[in-house]
Amino acid sequence: MKKISFIVPVYNNEKTIEKTLNSILNQNNKDIDFEIVVINDGSTDNSKNIIEKYKSNENIRIFNKENEGIATTRNFGVDHAEGEYIIFVDGDDYVEKSLLDDINDYIEKDVDLIKWSPIWVNTEGEKIKEADKNEIFECSGEQGFNYLFCRDVLMSAVWNYAIKKNIMERFPENKLHEDFAVMSLIILKAKTMAITGKVEYYYVQTGKSIMRGNEHEKQLKRCKDMIDIYDNYHKKLKELKIEKVTKENLMIFVTNSLLVTINDLDNENKKYFIKELKQRKIYKNIMPRNLKQIIKRFVLMIKY
Repeated sequence: MKKISFIVPVYNNEKTIEKTLNSILNQNNKDIDFEIVVINDGSTDNSKNIIEKYKSNENIRIFNKENEGIATTRNFGVDHAEGEYIIFVDGDDYVEKSLLDDINDYIEKDVDLIKWSPIWVNTEGEKIKEADKNEIFECSGEQGFNYLFCRDVLMSAVWNYAIKKNIMERFPENKLHEDFAVMSLIILKAKTMAITGKVEYYYVQTGKSIMRGNEHEKQLKRCKDMIDIYDNYHKKLKELKIEKVTKENLMIFVTNSLLVTINDLDNENKKYFIKELKQRKIYKNIMPRNLKQIIKRFVLMIKY
């Protein structure tokens, strides 16, 4: 039987971490071998004491370290994971009790990557929205990417997958959008992939999310990190052994991810970001396959 490692980074999650851990522990299928690797990333609230209450549970291993950020903490978790599969759960989110049961057949078949969908909820657990259901099928990672990249707005969220440990990528440390930096590469490395069509993850919308931060300096770092990630994808493109159309789709996806960032920026950061995009001639990434894309490429050529 293959073992699954849940990686749970914790930073000041005193109000939510019990719900997170209990959702994993209270799975319907008690026969699946799993562990929970809990990493306290230098919390300054009562998170550490709450986590310590679980130390007698044989399924949980607890680590405490100084605050280094989500990317470093996830890498730490992967390094210490004993399972063949990795599932990431953030310390303010939680999972469906049927998760392990729903993916067990794919685990037994040794599928490299297993995909599910999330529900957006508020801090009271009330549903905000549910992701569109994906079709249910098994495929290669490359086929899965080409299916998902224009359909799934949270394709890059690592907590939407069970990932074979041997295809993991290192998260870039000290950067925002670390999921965006690696998840597409992980998908494309997968020789086999399953898209379950199931909704398994509760993504809690909170006011502290870095995605919704509006401070000038945070915006600037976000811009710089996104540009660095774009440059890395452009570099990786030459190394990836995938079809030409998939390479095109990858850069369309990455480019669109940059473009949606612009509207959230203040004027100074917007000018900086657009200047960087112009230098990279990102309009060339939009393939003129139809009239809509021809128009989009033309508009981008003028603006960026």
